[in-house]
Amino acid sequence: MTATTTGESRFRYRWAVLSMNFLVLGLNYADRAAIGVAAPLIIAEYGFSKGTWGWIAAVFSLGYAPFCFIGGATSDKFGPRKVMALAVGWWSLFTALTAAGFGFVSFMIIRFLFGFGEGPQASVTAKTMSNWFPQRKLGTSLGLSQASTPLGGAVGTPIVVALIEAFGGNWRAPFIILGAIGILFLLGWWVVVRDRPEGHPWVKRVEVEEMRTDAAAHEQAAAGAGEPERSLFGYLRMPIVLATALTYFGYTWVLFTFLTWFPDFLHEAHHLDLSQIAVTGSIPWLCGFVGLALGGVFTDALGRRIGLFNSRKWTTVVGLLLVACAFGPVGIVRSAYGAVALMAVTVFILYIVGAQFFAIIGPVIPFRRFGSVSGFVHFIANIAGIIAPIVLGYVVDATGSWELSFVVSAIVVAIPAILLAVLGRDRRRYVPSTEPAAAAAS
Repeated sequence: MTATTTGESRFRYRWAVLSMNFLVLGLNYADRAAIGVAAPLIIAEYGFSKGTWGWIAAVFSLGYAPFCFIGGATSDKFGPRKVMALAVGWWSLFTALTAAGFGFVSFMIIRFLFGFGEGPQASVTAKTMSNWFPQRKLGTSLGLSQASTPLGGAVGTPIVVALIEAFGGNWRAPFIILGAIGILFLLGWWVVVRDRPEGHPWVKRVEVEEMRTDAAAHEQAAAGAGEPERSLFGYLRMPIVLATALTYFGYTWVLFTFLTWFPDFLHEAHHLDLSQIAVTGSIPWLCGFVGLALGGVFTDALGRRIGLFNSRKWTTVVGLLLVACAFGPVGIVRSAYGAVALMAVTVFILYIVGAQFFAIIGPVIPFRRFGSVSGFVHFIANIAGIIAPIVLGYVVDATGSWELSFVVSAIVVAIPAILLAVLGRDRRRYVPSTEPAAAAAS
């Protein structure tokens, strides 16, 4: 090996792509979390009930969920660079327009359209990482790139509170400022990212060849594992794809309960003001950042011992069962510190699991279908984002307390975890493997 080749091998431009993706997803969640932070002020200003606010929160997912699939499918067709750029521009526009809300109907329309832009981000990220990283590092790349989503919530929460206070209690100001920041991030994405390594003038030949070799091995393994060529619908019907989608549904139910209701829960049940929520509300997000950053690295390392599929599957199953155990009592404990501690544990484990969903199906799906299938999985997951805020809002209105809402969420997340354990018990029946090729490339 020559000195030049050695020098080339030390840096991969893929890490610049991952870093830009990291920043974009952080903004995505800061924008998304802002509505939860501002919720007590908006609810008070317009006199919304919990059930009414549940509809406003849920309509976001009604727009979001179909664009999870649409974003993945269009990234397969047009490339992730263009799709993500359009998504960032769209969600930034409607982040800013949230400040123009003046009643129930206007908030419903704005939040619905906001969901269109936010929907593609996860499946487009999955497509981007699968184009730039070899299969053996897919879990790591997804975990690191998505680690900014809870970090966006952690940083965004105190920033939104600070902006509200800086503008004299005006909840509209942070939405306008976050929307403007989004345009700057869009420009950064367009400069840094290309669809594939071979399309970027700054990428060295060795990185292009590495990804071509990995892609060829992946396609060959998928084609030669005793599995017939499938249509898109054929891949969507695979038991492991459906089981992964349902576990992602349970995960999203808990996540949207946290996103939508936790700040208001702290305000109403534990009488915390905005300044206190800025601190306590950030703690679970910071724990989630650590969990998501470590989740992919952990399972990729464990995969070298027990296989990538088994490490990702069992991390998901065990993790979601632990989430159920931690999340259920959040509404029962009597101190704010206890509730925040349980939520911090919940979000930490939740985000370890969050690195797994697209990585589980990564070895199953050919590259040309990965955006569409990951978009379908994300679409099913985000149906929970439609249902959970409405159901839990009415539960709180009907019972006058928060206890039952957290217990219901714990049950919802536990059931699909058990289902994944059962459906995934014999992977040889339906999961083509690229692990031998990945191991050889290590």
